[in-house]
Amino acid sequence: MQQVQAVVALAKGEPVTLTTINVPDPGPGEAVVKIQACGVCHTDLHYREGGINDDFPFLLGHEAAGVVESVGPDVTSVAPGDFVVLNWRAVCGECRACARGDLQYCFNTHNATQKMTLEDGTELSPALGIGAFAEKTLVAAGQCTKVDPSARPAAAGLLGCGVMAGIGAAINTGAVTRGRSVAVIGCGGVGVAAIAGSALAGASPIIAVDIDAKKLAKAKEMGATHTVDSSQVDPVEEIKRICAETYKGAEGADVVV
Repeated sequence: MQQVQAVVALAKGEPVTLTTINVPDPGPGEAVVKIQACGVCHTDLHYREGGINDDFPFLLGHEAAGVVESVGPDVTSVAPGDFVVLNWRAVCGECRACARGDLQYCFNTHNATQKMTLEDGTELSPALGIGAFAEKTLVAAGQCTKVDPSARPAAAGLLGCGVMAGIGAAINTGAVTRGRSVAVIGCGGVGVAAIAGSALAGASPIIAVDIDAKKLAKAKEMGATHTVDSSQVDPVEEIKRICAETYKGAEGADVVV
């Protein structure tokens, strides 16, 4: 076991606390990861406000990248020194969803078996099974995805939540394919990722809708073909107009995120 500094939400709605926590040595199927960067996601605020559940205290943070420090017995997927993104779904690879290639719908995702604790032994609930607002965290080895070690940790960590949420919404849930028209309403981190996913899939047109000029400019950089400032025009009518200009008879976007 080792002790590290971490950000913990002790009670509903209270200010978070920087405190010392206990991180167990990894057991079977587990890994300890030294965190290099962790994004600030609105979901962490939901945890603090009791919007997820009431399993306080929460070890916050989940959108992270770092280096594997140690692994438990029988772990072969990662090794100490690997640069990894932490993902909150450690897919089993064996259930019906995994067998058909729909890993995002895995019925048997899992997290670390052991619990990290406060110094007094109080068990912590890691946000999304990760808890990365910490110098080090304990996760299931399957939550570690190896990536190119030359990638910037602050950029790679975003793959663990915001990027996969947006790209997954477009490609997996929205089933965006070549030639489909897409409108993305709200161009924050998840929105621009949905735009990027739509561009990867070959969608056209890709319409970004927001009220912030800077976000709309970033959306163009990420693959949007058109932008709509919904503080200035009716976004529904503008989306219809753009789609009708591209495809005769179109009455709106094929997919809206």
